Amino acid sequence: MLEKIKQTADYIRAKVTEVPDTAIILGTGLGALVDHISDKQFIPYSEIPNFPVSTVEGHSGNLIFGKLGNRPVIAMQGRFHYYEGYDMKQVTFPVRVMKALGVKTLYVSNAAGGMNKEFRVGDIMIITDHINLFPENPLRGKNYEELGPRFPAMTEAYSHELIALADKVAADKGIRVMHGVYVGTPGPTFETPAEYEYFRVIGGDAVGMSTVPEVIVANHAGIKVFGVSVITDLGGKDVTDVPTHEEVQLAAQKAQPYMMEIIKEMLAR
Repeated sequence: MLEKIKQTADYIRAKVTEVPDTAIILGTGLGALVDHISDKQFIPYSEIPNFPVSTVEGHSGNLIFGKLGNRPVIAMQGRFHYYEGYDMKQVTFPVRVMKALGVKTLYVSNAAGGMNKEFRVGDIMIITDHINLFPENPLRGKNYEELGPRFPAMTEAYSHELIALADKVAADKGIRVMHGVYVGTPGPTFETPAEYEYFRVIGGDAVGMSTVPEVIVANHAGIKVFGVSVITDLGGKDVTDVPTHEEVQLAAQKAQPYMMEIIKEMLAR
C-alpha cells in the first residue's frame, strides 16, 4: 500500500511543473468545471500507475493540473465508485496519493437525490455532515500510522471554516444554498420511496453513491474537506417521478455554473 502510494505520487510529481495543495473531485455531470481551469495539464487515469479507471458515463477519467480562480489546483475529472466493483482501498486511493503530493484541502462534489421537503431540483446543498451506509469502511484492515491514526475522529468531517466561507460567498453573490446531511449508499440502484423516507427519518437530507469513503480517508489523512451536492432529483413516499441517469446529469449541468462560482470565489478568498 505505502509503496504503491509513493510510486504513484512520484510518477505524477515528475509529470507536472507545480503540485498544488488544493484538490477537487468532480462528480456526475460536473466534469465541465474543468473548462474553467486555465494552464491545464492532463494525465489520463489509464497512464497513472496503480490508478483504477472510471467506467461511468459522465466521468471522463483524467487528473488535471492548472489554475482555478488564480489558485493552483488538482482536479479529478471522474471518480471511482464502490458499485463499479472496486474495493474501498481502490475507491479512495487517489485521496491517499493527494496527501502524498502535499494536498491540504479537498473539495468534493456530487449529484444527489433530495429527501428534505424544502429542497428543489437544482439546489446546491453544502454538506455539513454525513451518514455512512456503505457495507465496508475504507479504513478496515491494517492501519499504517504514516497515513493516519487507527481511530480518526469524524466530529468535523466537513470543515466548519470552509462551510462559513461558502455561506459568505453565496450570500455575497445571491446564490441560493441549502445545508444538509449526505447519506452515502453503495448503489447502483436509485432509492425506493421507502428508502428515501427512511433516510429522511434517520437525519439525512440528500443521498448519493459516492463521497463518504473519500471524506473518511481525507479526514484520516488530516486533509480539510468541503463538500457540496447538487440536488438532481427528489424522492419520498409522495414523489412519483422516476429519476434517470440522463436527467440527473442534466440537472447537475444546470446547477454547475453556480457551484463553480462558489468554489472559484472560495479559492480566491
